[in-house]
Amino acid sequence: MTDLPRLACFDLDNTLIDRDGAFLKWARWWADLNGLGEPGVEWLVAHDNGGYRPRAELFELARERFGIATPADELVASYNEEHPLFTWVEPDVMDGIASLRSAGWRVAVVTNGDTVQQDLKLEYTQIGAAVDYACVSGTVGVRKPDRRIFEVAAARTGATLDGGWMVGDHPAYDIAGGIAAGLRTIQIGRHLAADSPVADHYVDSVVDAFPVVLAG
Repeated sequence: MTDLPRLACFDLDNTLIDRDGAFLKWARWWADLNGLGEPGVEWLVAHDNGGYRPRAELFELARERFGIATPADELVASYNEEHPLFTWVEPDVMDGIASLRSAGWRVAVVTNGDTVQQDLKLEYTQIGAAVDYACVSGTVGVRKPDRRIFEVAAARTGATLDGGWMVGDHPAYDIAGGIAAGLRTIQIGRHLAADSPVADHYVDSVVDAFPVVLAG
């Protein structure tokens, strides 16, 4: 029986794309739209928590802080369609994905997030078309660090987790999840806490991760 190809998994936000940079661009647009000025931008960035604050909570706080009449659920729904339009991907990242696939790797995006927002990011940046499969937690019903989300990615790409990789920026989701799935791990940046799992490699940019995967 032919051996299955190996799988390289990548987080999306702040790994393949600069999610925080895109949020800042969106915040400037949204603050201008609502007449909030630069203080509004600073407030949004300060309360965003890198995207980990629930959007309903963020917009409820914004409604209270700035006297916005629109219900929070409507603001969240609009945000999920607006924010992706401020995302971008660097050409070197797309080249790195292509180099892995040319070398016989299956490549999957494994991301926690809302289906509408993440799918739009993948479409707008064209990352979705560049990889073998994009596994969005809101779609498949399981989130990192649960190993089952990686098992879904492997099944959908016809790949094996054995000898594979997980690349991401978040220790508790990406690195812990990759370890739980038996994958080798590469962490983008050094965002560490006392109980953070230890990645196999640490790099400053996802571009630096591609040659590590190719060498493995």
